[in-house]
This record gives sequence, structure tokens and C-alpha cells, in this order.
Amino acid sequence: MEIERKWMVKGWPKGLPLQAEYEMEQGYLSVKPTVRIRRESKQGGETAYILCFKGKGRLARQELEKAVEPEFYQGLKEIIGKPLIPKTRRDYRLPDGLRLEVNRVDRGQPTEFMYAEVEFQSEAEALAWQPPQELAAYLSNEVTHQPGQSMGAYWTATREK
Repeated sequence: MEIERKWMVKGWPKGLPLQAEYEMEQGYLSVKPTVRIRRESKQGGETAYILCFKGKGRLARQELEKAVEPEFYQGLKEIIGKPLIPKTRRDYRLPDGLRLEVNRVDRGQPTEFMYAEVEFQSEAEALAWQPPQELAAYLSNEVTHQPGQSMGAYWTATREK
């Protein structure tokens, strides 16, 4: 189960310890239901190739991920046949121990944007959580419950034309 809240943000956050940075690309075989592939290359580390299935929902939804071989990933990429979405993700440690994932999407394109997510162990924890005071302005534009704010919706708007 994936339980997360999402915010639209401007720039990278200030004053938080950076834990990791990834260069990624992702594409969709299907948006409804969500069937996605993603390559995640950790700076100074490994590269993972992931096939992901996501259920319905905004705050909480079923998510199944499976590591796949690079050749299988490449085959799925060819089946998609459209440019995948490039992303840079930076993971930051929050004062309460949670992780803030900040993503820059389609850098340099007219549609470029940034968003942040925090994952939780339960829906109750997610609903009760408040951003630390120093991040309140940065995390002021929450879009968790707004339709059309998923990466799948972005894929449809920018790649399915």
C-alpha cells in the first residue's frame, strides 16, 4: 500500500539534509489502470529498472513494484514508443524522520514543474501530519486530493496527444 501526500513546489527546499539524488525516466503502458516503467539511477550508486502497477486512489492506493532486467525494460520502452518523462528526484530527511521526495519533471520543457511527496505508514498518520514550520510556505500548495495531479495524468496530457 502506498500512502502519500503531494504538493506542487517551486525549487529545491532549503536547510534540509540531502539523502540521495536520482536521475529517472518513466513511461506508461496504461494509465487506467496504471502500469508504469521507471529507470532510477542513484547518483554514485546503482541503476534500477522497475515495472509498477498502481490501483485507484489519491491518498492511499495499492502499489506493486517488480525489478526487471534492463533488456526487458528496454523492450517495454519500445512498446510504449513515446519519449519517457525525465525526472530528477532528491530525497531529504525531515526533522521528524520522514522523507521528503522532491521531483523536477521535464526539465527545460515548457511543461516543466516540480512536486514534493511524503510517504506515510497509515492514512491516519498522513492526515494528521503537518509540515514543519520552516517548510510551511514551501509545502503550501497541496494537491493530494485534486483530480488530474498524478504523473499518469501528466503523461496523458503531454505524451498521448
